[in-house]
Amino acid sequence: MPGKDSRLTGRRRDWLLGGALLAGLFGWVHWQVGWATLLAPWRLLAPGELLGLLAVALLSYLARGVRLYRYFPALLRGHLAATLRLSALHNFANNLLPMRLGEATMPLLMYRYFGHRITDSALALLWIRLLDLHVLAVIALFAGWLANGSAAWLWALAAGFVVLPLGYRLRGWLTGRLADRPGRAMGFARALLAALPDHGGRFAEVYGWTLLTWLSKFVAFTLVLQHFTGLPLWQAVAGVIGAELSSVLPIHGVAGAGSYEAALVLALAPLGVDSAVALTGAVNLHLFLLGVTLLLGPLALLLPRPKHDV
Repeated sequence: MPGKDSRLTGRRRDWLLGGALLAGLFGWVHWQVGWATLLAPWRLLAPGELLGLLAVALLSYLARGVRLYRYFPALLRGHLAATLRLSALHNFANNLLPMRLGEATMPLLMYRYFGHRITDSALALLWIRLLDLHVLAVIALFAGWLANGSAAWLWALAAGFVVLPLGYRLRGWLTGRLADRPGRAMGFARALLAALPDHGGRFAEVYGWTLLTWLSKFVAFTLVLQHFTGLPLWQAVAGVIGAELSSVLPIHGVAGAGSYEAALVLALAPLGVDSAVALTGAVNLHLFLLGVTLLLGPLALLLPRPKHDV
């Protein structure tokens, strides 16, 4: 079966590329910084501070799960615990598997737990990711304002929020325009529009949970990055944005290793940050991310599954 063989070959290639990035990261750290020097600042982080950072990161996980719960209110009503479990396992797989293979976890678990069509879940996930990108753009504009205080950044920030409801209002108009159009592409476009929340209030609520997801994550991650680098707030925010955008790269390492660090270092390079400082912050921030992932992912297995798990 050539289709099956090509899929197996692709998976082997993904794991080989991911493994190569992981090995490259170990060599990069060893030659540029040294592992002992890189990890030393962990000793200066008080246990209470670390617990506080973990609590804020946990808030991000909870907000992410509630966002999914409110995206499908009719389907998921009464299954908040199972939705939190699904969301945490999706995030766990996404953070650990190479080449974003973990994204497939969400549609598969939506089908397994709730019988929701995989294609419909995948289209909803596409919209969720677009909302994620919008929030990252908003945070980037805020970081720009922090950098120089120009009012132009605030005007751009306001415009970004105005565009969102205007874009949603196009849904009804486009749905009517595409209703009778034949063809596979038109069918896909109708399905994509149908995957949006069914009214503006629901869309705004989902966006609000998206905003809370990212703000809580950025609070924790920015503080971690500042602890290991001493960067000013706006540069730390820019570094976290670069690291988070590594998820859209065509090459993504095992557990993000290599690609996550490279994206953060590259984001800070034009800002004049020394590459050794940026690398130190990137690796330790990634270790914090993986620590949260490995802690909360298995804990999610303690949450109940729905009784009609298929």
